[in-house]
Amino acid sequence: MAAHGHAIPPARTGRFALPDWLPLALGFLAMLLPSLVGLFRGIWSTEEQAHGPIILALSLWLIYRKWPEMLAASSGAPSSRAGWPLLLVSLLLYVLGRSQQILSLEILALIGTGLALLLLKRGRPAARLLWFPFFFMLFMVPLPLPLVTTLTMPMKMAVSYVTEHLLFLAGYPIARTGVILQIGQYQLLVADACAGLQTLLTLEALGLFYLNLVRHTSPFRNIVLALLIVPISFTANVIRVMTLTLITYYFGDAAGQGFLHGFAGMVLFISALLLILAVDSLLQWIVRKRGGRTPAAGVAP
Repeated sequence: MAAHGHAIPPARTGRFALPDWLPLALGFLAMLLPSLVGLFRGIWSTEEQAHGPIILALSLWLIYRKWPEMLAASSGAPSSRAGWPLLLVSLLLYVLGRSQQILSLEILALIGTGLALLLLKRGRPAARLLWFPFFFMLFMVPLPLPLVTTLTMPMKMAVSYVTEHLLFLAGYPIARTGVILQIGQYQLLVADACAGLQTLLTLEALGLFYLNLVRHTSPFRNIVLALLIVPISFTANVIRVMTLTLITYYFGDAAGQGFLHGFAGMVLFISALLLILAVDSLLQWIVRKRGGRTPAAGVAP
């Protein structure tokens, strides 16, 4: 005899089931949000590390831009086992960095955790497509202070030297003692924020972001532009210091150290971007000229 009763629809149980990625997302947010609050209230509010929020915003935009392509490429891809050791190491680094207030380890751990979760949920195809945004986030990691101090002084000396000679050739009454510039009756100390290692790294990040965005098909254009990012960054630093020096010379020390000092920071990034665009345009002209030497196929003379 057949038993009478009502079968439980299988769809009903699935309707109320939570997505399997939700606990991971909530756990990651529990790690991320306190760290972000601390960064915005701490080093990201200083001039030396003010590029941190910009790097984070650009990285998230790059991920958003590639997200549909990543979902399509990683559909049905198996989970990568490499995600588990990366996740374990990242969590240990996070605990160590958070408990001992080592910001470098804390930020590095958050980047590693995000990449590990991507490997576990979407596999290697997703990581291959989104590798650059995670690499780009590494520019948020503060470098060790001894390394910054060691490398910053030679850079400040070089920027001060070039600034002095350029303004002297332009006819300004300027002299230099180490990293102290004397112009007229004013003395200016070239600070770490004006010509230091962190500023150079920020400009390097800007150049790499531009390279990733334009994605030239010419290997020559990509390689040469990547190599020229370093001198472009140095030149932008010189332009910033020269701008501050001239502001002080014409408008006084208060103007140089006040609002216009922040304006000189904008000059730094604008000049770096314009230099990158100018060099890229020159490389484009060179590539076209080299390509124009070869007659186009199928074109009648």
